[in-house]
Amino acid sequence: MLTNSSTDAFQPNLFGNDLLQQLDPADPLLQLAAVIPWQDFEQAFTQHYTPGLGAPGKPIRLMVGLLLLKQLENLSDENVVVQWKRNPYYQSFCGMTEYQPRLPCHSTELVHFRKRIGKNGVEKIFQMSITLHGRAALESNVNIDTTVQEKNITYPTDAKLAIKIINRLNKLAKYHGIQQRRTFIKEVKNLRLSIRHFRHVKKRAKARKALKRLRTIAHILIRELRRKLPSHCLFECHQASFLFYERVLAQQPKDKNKIYSLHEPQVYCIAKGKDHKQYEYGNKVSIASTAKGNLIIGVVSHQQNMHDSHTLPEVLEHIETSRGKAAKTAVCDRGYRGKQQVNGTEIQLPKKPLKRDNRYQRDKKRKQCRRRAAIEPIIGHLKSDFRLSRNFLKGTIGDEINLLMAATAWNLKKWLIAFFWPLFLWMESLSPLKIRLDPKHSANG
Repeated sequence: MLTNSSTDAFQPNLFGNDLLQQLDPADPLLQLAAVIPWQDFEQAFTQHYTPGLGAPGKPIRLMVGLLLLKQLENLSDENVVVQWKRNPYYQSFCGMTEYQPRLPCHSTELVHFRKRIGKNGVEKIFQMSITLHGRAALESNVNIDTTVQEKNITYPTDAKLAIKIINRLNKLAKYHGIQQRRTFIKEVKNLRLSIRHFRHVKKRAKARKALKRLRTIAHILIRELRRKLPSHCLFECHQASFLFYERVLAQQPKDKNKIYSLHEPQVYCIAKGKDHKQYEYGNKVSIASTAKGNLIIGVVSHQQNMHDSHTLPEVLEHIETSRGKAAKTAVCDRGYRGKQQVNGTEIQLPKKPLKRDNRYQRDKKRKQCRRRAAIEPIIGHLKSDFRLSRNFLKGTIGDEINLLMAATAWNLKKWLIAFFWPLFLWMESLSPLKIRLDPKHSANG
């Protein structure tokens, strides 16, 4: 069941002006709310609700507005609902006509709403952020690069995974009321201390022996639970988990397709050649921006670690889907070697000029490759300002949603900056006049 969004009709307060009516109508956030097509979201997302069944849901404009504010302001689900209560501009952005002294919803409502609309719903929000810029998003030349979206997991080691498996098995036995012969809690605590300095030359053998003992303990607990758990409960509920644990315990440092996290098994290891961070654990993402306007018009989250040149077909297809126009030229770095044309799009890489090129063509290619570097600070801002540096959403669908919302926040921020720019130029034009009229400056000559 769905609650209708607030209408534009406002009933005056008999005892004074309402707080939302005292806000600055020229505020960029309110101007952005005026151009966002909220009705399109309501029509698209209404199909995910069952009319007349269940408790009333929150208005769609409220939930979409909270998702946008969360990414724009780099807030968590818990903080964005608290800031919404304290900030009347946030409430007006989400369609409220009267000040609300209560929280809009519980923070978990945002989790349920993301699951409800899925990737396709977030894709519609991303396409809206591109449409707001009009013709500026239809440039024929685009810049493409890849980066890593790190997952919210601890640094993976074999010892950590073995200890987590032991804790899970003990918790499972306690939940089912199984009397264990031994829980190994005290021994695991001592083994954890033995593994702390495994990089030291003199302690390496002791750490290797402790890791072997941890794996032995985990196998002992798995065999005991298989004997004592009821057969119907084992095969229906826990057999898949036991097989998964055995796979984690058996993996070696040089194996492929390793498991780095128990709760995020789809995470893989990416080496980007950085001096300060040799390996990153998450997923590789492709980002495409316009060459002049720096608008993000295509993003793709890759479920497998592949060469950069193999990511081009997906991101170019997403560009055409998002804005309705294919890219004519895609400028990439040397990591995309091996591709010259993909689906009708020319791939431009930094390289020596061809002998058949004239002076104009050489200068044009050189400027395009120099302009490609503009996508690097875009990636930096996505990570530092729009929650791309660490992904807290679960699963592969969480990777896709977090990436799309970060790109949406970047495009909306570009719109807000474009709204501020005329006012900034006007104030800049008045600043020399202010200096000349200032008596302090005239006194100093």
